[in-house]
Amino acid sequence: MPGELGAARTPGGLPRHGLSARDLSALVRGEEDEATVGRLLAAEYSRRLLMLRALDAMRPADPALSGELPADGFDTAWSLLNRAQRNAPETVGELLMYPQTGMWLSLLLRRLRGTATIEAPLWTMTGHLSAVAAVAGFRAGLEFTITVPSRGGRVALPTMGCATLPPPVPAPGHWGTALVTAAAGRLRVGTGARSVLVPAAPGHDGPGWTALRRIGVGPAGRRLDLALDDLDPYRAYSGPVEPQRLTAGTASDWRETLEEAWALLLREMPGATATMRRGLFSLTPLPARERFRPHSVSAEDAFGGLMASSPDDPVQMAVTLVHEFRHTKLGGLLHLAPLQAPSGGDNDGSGDGSDSTGAGEDLFYAPWRNDPRPLGGMLQGLYAFLGVTAFWRGHRTAAGDDEALAHFEFALWRAQVWSALHQVRRDPRLTPLGRSFVESLHAQCAPWLDDPVPAGPRELAGAVALDHRARWQAHHLRPPEHAVDEAARGWARGAHLPPAGLAAEPRLVPDQAARWLDTAATIARHLLTAPADEPLKTAATVTGATEGDLLLAAGDPAGARAAFAAHLALEPGPRRRVGGAGPVPGRRGRRAGRGGPAPPAPRAGPGGAVRAARG
Repeated sequence: MPGELGAARTPGGLPRHGLSARDLSALVRGEEDEATVGRLLAAEYSRRLLMLRALDAMRPADPALSGELPADGFDTAWSLLNRAQRNAPETVGELLMYPQTGMWLSLLLRRLRGTATIEAPLWTMTGHLSAVAAVAGFRAGLEFTITVPSRGGRVALPTMGCATLPPPVPAPGHWGTALVTAAAGRLRVGTGARSVLVPAAPGHDGPGWTALRRIGVGPAGRRLDLALDDLDPYRAYSGPVEPQRLTAGTASDWRETLEEAWALLLREMPGATATMRRGLFSLTPLPARERFRPHSVSAEDAFGGLMASSPDDPVQMAVTLVHEFRHTKLGGLLHLAPLQAPSGGDNDGSGDGSDSTGAGEDLFYAPWRNDPRPLGGMLQGLYAFLGVTAFWRGHRTAAGDDEALAHFEFALWRAQVWSALHQVRRDPRLTPLGRSFVESLHAQCAPWLDDPVPAGPRELAGAVALDHRARWQAHHLRPPEHAVDEAARGWARGAHLPPAGLAAEPRLVPDQAARWLDTAATIARHLLTAPADEPLKTAATVTGATEGDLLLAAGDPAGARAAFAAHLALEPGPRRRVGGAGPVPGRRGRRAGRGGPAPPAPRAGPGGAVRAARG
C-alpha cells in the first residue's frame, strides 16, 4: 500500500484491476485458483481505499455532529491511520480488508448520502474510524492517545477484542467515549482507575478484556483460519450492534463442527477449499434455528465474511461455507464489472438473507425464497445454489445413512436452479458478461439433469418443487377480479373445471406476509432422516405445517384435501398460506412466473415417495 492514505494519485498511477477471460471462465464454473481470488482481493483493497477517500470528502462539516468526540477527532484518526500505514502497510492492509471494516465504511457512506437509516448517532459511526486507527497504530508500533466511541461501558477494537470499563457502568446501549493509549508496546483503554490493560499476548482474555476468538481447522498447508467474531459492532451488516459473547462451550461446539465440515470439504471439494482459505476471514455466529432451516448471510461490502446460525451438523456447515463463499466471489466480480444494465432497483448482492424485493424492477420466482426477487438477486442465488447443487451431487456417494437425503437435495436443487435459469436466460437487461455468466451456469447444470437419482428421492423432490411453486403463486400472483368472480360462481354451481377467465395473465403483487414456503421441503427432510417407526413425529414440529401438509406427507391425499378444505372454510382470510394442492390454475405471471419446465408431479403423494426413498 504505497503512499499515504490521504495522498492524491495521478490518473496514470492508479491501479487497474480485472480478470482474464480464463480467470473469469474458471470463476464462473467454480474452478478458480488462489491467484484469481487474490486478484479479487486486490481489487477489493483498492475499493476500500477509495471508500476511505470518499469518507474524507463526505465527512460532516458541522462540529456539532462530533457528538462526544473531540471536534478534531476525525483529523486525529486520519493522521494516525496514515502514520500506521507508512510504518506497517501490510498490517494496516489486513485491518482494512477485514469484512467488518468494509461493512462499516459502506454503511457510513450510505448514511452520509442519505440512502441508509441507522439508529445509532452519526458521530459514533464516524468515530469508529478512531477505533480502526487505534488498532492500526498499535499494530504498527506507534505511541498515541485517541478518543474512541464506547457503548454501555464497552469499547470494541476491530480484529482485537472488546474492553469492559470498570464501574460505574453506563446504562445499556448508552453511547459515550473512552481513551485508547499506546505506550511502551502496551495498549490501555480508559483513564485512571477506569481503564483496562490489554494483555500482551494476542488473543488472550484478561481483566476487563475479551479477546476476539480465532478458529484454525485442518492440517498444515490446508488450514482454514477464521475469526469467530461475536464482538465487532459492524458484524451484523445492518448497523452497530453490541457484543454478544459466546460461552466457552458454544465456541467449542462451533470449532468442532467447523473442523468436521472442513475435513469433509477437503475430501469432497478440495479445489474449493484452496480458494476459501484465501478469501474467507470471519464468521459471525448466530443462534440455532429450527432444524433444516439454517440462516446465513453475506454482503458484497464485507468480502470474506459471513453470518451463520449454529448448524444442525457438519454437513450443513459445509453447505453454508460453499453457499456463502459463492456469494462472496460473485460480489467481488460485481465490483469489477456489472452483469446487468443499471436499473432503479436493488441489485441485492447481500446473499439470500435480505428481504428486499427490488422495488421498481421486474421480479422473478426464486425457488429458494419466500419473496419475488429482482434480476440481481436471481443471479446471486443461481450462482450460490449451483454450488450447493454441486456439493450434494458429489456428497451422495459419501452420505452413508443419509444417502436418501443427499439424493433428494441434489434432485431438488438441480430442478430449482434449472427452473430459475430459464427465467433469466434471455433477459434483455443482461450485459454481454451477464449473458456469458448465465450461459455458463446453464451449461454446467444441463448435464446434471441426466444424472441418475433413485425414484423415491427424485419423485419426492419433484413434489416438493411443485409445492413451493404453488405456495409462491398463491401468495404473489393475483388473477383478474372478473376471473375470481367467475370462479366463485362456478364453485357455487359445482363446476368441475376452472373458468376460462383464469387463463388471463395474473398480476404480480408481492405479499410481504409470505412465510414458510419451504414447509414441504422441511417436512420431507424430517421424514427422510427420522427413525422408521416414527416418521411424522418430528415433521409435526415444522413451523408453518398444517394438518393437511402432514396428511399429504403421510400418503393420505384424500385426508389432506379434506383438511385443506376445512382450513379454508374456517379461516378464509389467510387462504394463501395453504399449500400442497398443486399449481395455481391459470398462466404464470410476467417474468415472476416464467420458469423453466417444472418437475413432473409424482403419481403418488410425498408419503409414498418417502417410503420408496427409505426402502
